[in-house]
Formats: sequence, C-alpha cells, structure tokens
Amino acid sequence: MNLPILSILIFFPMLGVVLITMLSRENQWVIKWTTLVVAVLEFIFSLPLWFRFDSDTAAMQFVERLSWFPSYGISYHVGIDGISLLLVLLTTFLTPICVMACWKDIQDKVKEFMICLLFLETGMIGVFCALDLFLFYIFWEVMLIPMYLLIGVWGAPARRIYAAVKFFLFTMFGSLLMLVAILVLYFYHHKVTGVYTFDLLKIYGLQIPFQMQFWMFLAFALAFAIKVPMFPFHTWLPDAHTEAPTVGSVMLAAVLLKMGTYGFIRFNMPLFPEAAWYFVPLFSVLAIIGIIYGALVCMMQIDLKRLIAFSSVSHLGFVMLGLFTYNMAGVQGGIIQMINHGLSTGALFLIVGIIYERRHTRLIAEFGGLSTPMPIYAAIFMVVALSSIGLPGLNGFVGEFLILLGAFKINKIYAILGASGVIFAACYMLWMFQRVMFGVVTNEKNRNLPDLTTREIAYLVPLLIFIVWIGIYPNTFLNKTKASTENFIARMERAKAPKVALVDVIKGDIR
Repeated sequence: MNLPILSILIFFPMLGVVLITMLSRENQWVIKWTTLVVAVLEFIFSLPLWFRFDSDTAAMQFVERLSWFPSYGISYHVGIDGISLLLVLLTTFLTPICVMACWKDIQDKVKEFMICLLFLETGMIGVFCALDLFLFYIFWEVMLIPMYLLIGVWGAPARRIYAAVKFFLFTMFGSLLMLVAILVLYFYHHKVTGVYTFDLLKIYGLQIPFQMQFWMFLAFALAFAIKVPMFPFHTWLPDAHTEAPTVGSVMLAAVLLKMGTYGFIRFNMPLFPEAAWYFVPLFSVLAIIGIIYGALVCMMQIDLKRLIAFSSVSHLGFVMLGLFTYNMAGVQGGIIQMINHGLSTGALFLIVGIIYERRHTRLIAEFGGLSTPMPIYAAIFMVVALSSIGLPGLNGFVGEFLILLGAFKINKIYAILGASGVIFAACYMLWMFQRVMFGVVTNEKNRNLPDLTTREIAYLVPLLIFIVWIGIYPNTFLNKTKASTENFIARMERAKAPKVALVDVIKGDIR
C-alpha cells in the first residue's frame, strides 16, 4: 500500500482530539457525534490491514521507517505481524462501541472525556505497532495518562482517586525497570556491534549472555506481569475496574491488559529466549495460581463489576500458560484467547454498565428475576456469560482448549490444574447469572426496568457476532497468526536454558 496506513491509524484519533478541542464545551451532542464519527472512520481505515495482510509470511508488514534522532539510533519504526494485527483491529473495533456505550452515562466534562478516549486509542495502537524500543516506551507511557484520568475524574466518587493512583504507581514502577533494561540493551548492542540503535528487529539478532538475559528478562517481565496482571501483581486491577466508568473498564480489560501479554510475546521471550525457557516453570505455576485464585475469589464477590474484574485474573492466567508452552497449540491458543477475553469481558462490563445506569447499584443481592422485565438483556447476558466460561460453539472454548492442549504437551499436571479453572469459572459465572436473572422479582425497583434500547442492542450485537464467529470457525483468525506463531516458536526452539542453579546465576558463577 502506498499510504502510511499505520501512521494514519496511530495519529488519526489525535485529529479528532484537535477537532473536539475547538468545539464548545456546552455543545455535548456535537462532541459525542464528532467522537463517534472519528472512531468509526478509524475502524474503517483499519480494515485494509485485514484484507491486504499476507498470512503466508512472518515478516513485518505495512512497515514505515523514518529517521528521528539518527545520532542516537532512534527511529520512527512501525509495522505489524499476525499477532499485532488482531490486537490493532480489536482496539479500533471496540472504540466506537465504547463511544456509543457512554452516550448517556457520561454527562459531566464530556469534552474532556472524549479527548481522553481518543488519546488512549492513539497510545494503544502505537504500542502494538512500534518496532523501535524508544518509540514503544513513549506509547507505553502515553497510554497511562488518559487511563489515569478516566479512572480518577469519571470514576465512582468514593475511591476513584485511590484506584487511579494505585494503577499509575504500579504501572509506573514496572515501566521504570523496563526503561533501565532497554538502556542496557541499547549500550550492549553498541558494545557488540559498534552501532547505537533501539531497532527491535536488529536487537533480536544479538547473542546475549545468559547471565545478562536472566536479569533483563526479569526487568521486562515485571513491567508486563503488572500490566497483565499476573498473580501476585494483580491487586491494582479490582480497584481500577470497580471505580472506573464503564467505558474505562471495557478499554482496560479488553485492550490495556493485552499490552502485558503482547509485551511477553513481542519483546520478553524473543529478546531473551534462554531466560524465557529457564523461567517456564515459575511463570507456568504463577499462571495456574492466577487461574485458580482468580476463580475462587470470584465466587466470594458481592459486586458484579468486581466479580468480572477478578475473572480477568483467571482468564489471563490461561493466556500466560499458553504463551509459555512454546508450542503451536498453546501459543496460538494464548493469542486467540487475548482476543476472546477482549470481546467477552468487554461485553460483560458493558452489560453491567447497562444495569448500573438503570439501578445505580452493582450489588448482586439487589437483583433477581431480571429476565422477566428484561428478556432481551437476559438473552444477550446469557450468551456472553457462556462464552466467558468456554462453552463449545462460542469463542472462549477455542482459546482454552488450545491452551490446555499445548500445556498437556509440556506438563500434564499444568493441564489438569489449568482445566480446574474452567470448572470454577462455570461455578461462579452461572451462580452469578442465576442470582441476577432467574427467580421471582422481589425488589420492586426491578419490576418495571426497561429492556435494552436500540442503541444498546446496536453496540452489543457486533460483539455477539464475533463471539459466535470465533467459536464456530476460528480458522478465520488463527490463519492470520499462524506464520508469526511458527516464526516465534522456531526462534524459541533454537534456544534452550542452560542447566545452572539459581544461586550460581545470582552469584554470576556460570561456566
């Protein structure tokens, strides 16, 4: 393509920001429609990526490179492969849905809210496209600002500042360690080659000693594990989800958390393959703990939003388990499960947001029998809940099956323990659905609740289409990631972790 399509996708939302900035704050209707038009156009602009993408090659496509600070080896270098393709499209797909979802929910500081939402989209797409470590770090940090504001300004009044600050501090702490590791790679590349560069594809070719890989892997891994979030770095997530506005929760769960899992497969593992093999047992065990712990904590929740937040800890534990199998089934399962989680959990947060708009409460005990006044709402809720627990025929089953298949190939115990999370998920999700939707309406406030509006149906149906599509014919999406996954696995298979004791690694006594 002759057009710089990735740059257009990265910076077009900023054009929307400029337009909204020039609009009067009092004209909320125009601001909302302008944001929606920009978001829809952004999604349309992203469609050529899908149709023009060559699924037979693992090479980066739609590549753009521009010298930025040549004396420091910094360039504007972007491109995508099959892995980042799906995440970019997920981002552009969900943004207009989020704009529609907050149409009535956000009435205060609408102008600033829409600016934050579009600014956030730029940061997220930039992260998934960046092939220069300096550029990646800029987008990674830029994304923090609008998300911090979405939680801190438009979140629930009680604890929104606490949740926003906690989110910011956790992420910032990991980011600073990652920055140190990036600088170490930068200077090591110069030491070996005589060239200063932040170019990821060039740094891929470095032969890094295992001792150095060990510490660099941990520095990157901490930043990405916090973002996932993996157990035990998950404690910021329930607070952020609970206090954030509905749209903030959707973008956080559907896209921002995937920046952590994407970071592992794009940066951490291929940059430090020997260390990545060395840490397979640790990260597999942490992933399994997250799967089981997240599911068990879900059973104890009394708040719908907090329940879904903890379910993310469990579901993303599956993703991490799949990525650390280093085989085709597990890694492809992990990648497709990133998309599945974005669709299903994003839809769940939208569904909870709808009932919160009507009742201004998320406590499970306040509901019961909602299927009587809200049958359409109940039907959509049921499909999304079943997709979240991995019912065959819906998207969640595909990802979880492939992940467990991949885990079984490397360690049967991992697969058995991971499979228990599927059972627990069915328990907490179906029990929650039964308490909210079934039975007799005992609370008079629920008796005459209006069913879904046309607007609400309009933004939920596209999510349902993809939930069913991936469940019935996942090859449409798996084929896009096949070549990139094979290339990743081949790179990992060329490296094996040396058999050394941890104490020797720490002491530096490796021969």
